[in-house]
Formats: sequence, structure tokens, C-alpha cells
Amino acid sequence: MEQIDNGVQASGIPGVEWIKSARSNQSGNCVEVAQLPGGGVAVRNSRYPDGPALVYTREEMAAFVEGAKDGDFDAFTV
Repeated sequence: MEQIDNGVQASGIPGVEWIKSARSNQSGNCVEVAQLPGGGVAVRNSRYPDGPALVYTREEMAAFVEGAKDGDFDAFTV
């Protein structure tokens, strides 16, 4: 299995489906995620689909989502 590292060109990750949240706004300011074959998760900016992807473990993503649900990042809202 090919190792996919942080900063790899998002469009260069083979065989993944990029998914955008239904809550994303229509102005194009969206984050997309893709499940990687090895179990990780890639994240990219939808405005720059050929730009870099950040790669996280499933555990890292779960911790982030739970933190968001718990309000840990509310100080960052606009």
C-alpha cells in the first residue's frame, strides 16, 4: 500500500472520493474529506482541489470531531 504524506497534491491521491458537508456554504469556502485506503483521512480546501491535502489518522479525526461537538473550538467562530 502506498504511503500518503501530508502536503501531497490532493488531486494526486488515487482512488478516493472527496466528500463535502451538506452544511458547507455556497460561496465555495468548503473543506472536503476523503477516506484513504490505509484507513486515514485526507482533508483539502475545495477551492483548491489540486492544492495540498492534510492527512490524519481516524483517531485524530475522531478527536477533532468530538472536540468540535463539545465546543472546544467555539473561540474560533466568526
